[in-house]
Amino acid sequence: MLTAAQIRAARALLGWNGASLAEAAGVSLQTIRRMESDVGPGRSSAANVGAVQRALEAAGVIFLEADDMSNAGPGVRLGPHRNR
Repeated sequence: MLTAAQIRAARALLGWNGASLAEAAGVSLQTIRRMESDVGPGRSSAANVGAVQRALEAAGVIFLEADDMSNAGPGVRLGPHRNR
């Protein structure tokens, strides 16, 4: 499950502001703000969460799931073929 922190971190890695992500994902800026807040993406529609994730992945972001073996939480990183 995508987290608010992952969305914020992914956007920061790309140097995008909220409006840039909203445009790339085809959602409103208010939707991005809500997903990045304490409310998180869990209160958004699956379609909107999917659109945000796809937009970030298309720009080169790789989402990492939590790893119980290393006690690491979910995260993000940039792939080798980043599309700006």
